[in-house]
Amino acid sequence: MDKNLNWAVLGTGVIANQMAQALQKMGKNLYAVANRTHSKALSFAEKYGVEKVYDTIDEVFTDENVDIIYITTPHNTHIQYIRKALENKKHVFCEKAITLNSGELEEAVKLAKENGVVIAEAMTIWHMPLYKKLWQIAHSGKLGKLQLIQLNFGSFKDYDMSNRFFNINLAGGALLDIGVYSLSLARSFMSSQPTEIKSQVKFAESGVDEQASIIMLNDESEMATITLSLHSKQPKRAVISFEKGYIEITEYPRADKAFIVDAETGEKAEISEGETELALMYEMEDMEYAIKNCDVSGLKLDNTIDVMKIMTDLRKEWGLVYPEERN
Repeated sequence: MDKNLNWAVLGTGVIANQMAQALQKMGKNLYAVANRTHSKALSFAEKYGVEKVYDTIDEVFTDENVDIIYITTPHNTHIQYIRKALENKKHVFCEKAITLNSGELEEAVKLAKENGVVIAEAMTIWHMPLYKKLWQIAHSGKLGKLQLIQLNFGSFKDYDMSNRFFNINLAGGALLDIGVYSLSLARSFMSSQPTEIKSQVKFAESGVDEQASIIMLNDESEMATITLSLHSKQPKRAVISFEKGYIEITEYPRADKAFIVDAETGEKAEISEGETELALMYEMEDMEYAIKNCDVSGLKLDNTIDVMKIMTDLRKEWGLVYPEERN
């Protein structure tokens, strides 16, 4: 299948801008844009030479020229747009977290299968060349058995409870916003889904999770510890420890450099793959490859499903329910 695939984007925020720029790096233009505020869609289209601007969001789903819809709107709106896109046989690439919970994701996967289209989460960790290289090294066995993963992800956001990070009506909170990266990175190295999970959580006054620590163990006795915060800056650091050495990554998820340290000698080897600023391009190239070659393995949907289950179970344990889930 050599057909040029036409991309449409929902939303005009930071990710939508990066996505339009990434497509240009791929030698093509974004075909269409849809946004709740029409004037913003018009400005966005002018900026990036977008051919089609819709008067209403719903028009994008029925445009026969659209092949892939990239959803960049807030988490709590994802499922309603995913449904419409899949029912109209459009491939869907959706920002993280792909849905609010496992039930929504299960429905989306079923709809994609029924309509013969591809759905995937725009999780940069699945697509950065660095991680692909590190997975190869881990799977080669030369570092021995995986033992322990330690992950930190902390941002400092002002205590503005109306901001999307803290707003329960926009599905705010550390877990869905930044925890999804840490859990995805951990899951990508672990041999199987964790079966034992323990956690602690601190809530913001708006009712969302502001801070959390998570400990996970799977049947292979591989452990992961994760620390998250929306109001305390931490290095975005990952240490993946094996019997014979450890991998250290700083500034994940869009990392392009890591170090492998030999457990016995302390010798440090640098691994460099890809470029941080091309993150969105790698994601979209993998999506196009999956569609054109009928090979979705690189989209890691099974891992997305596993991570969503962990987050759904954690929130259930914490009693954190979003308004959309109360219906």
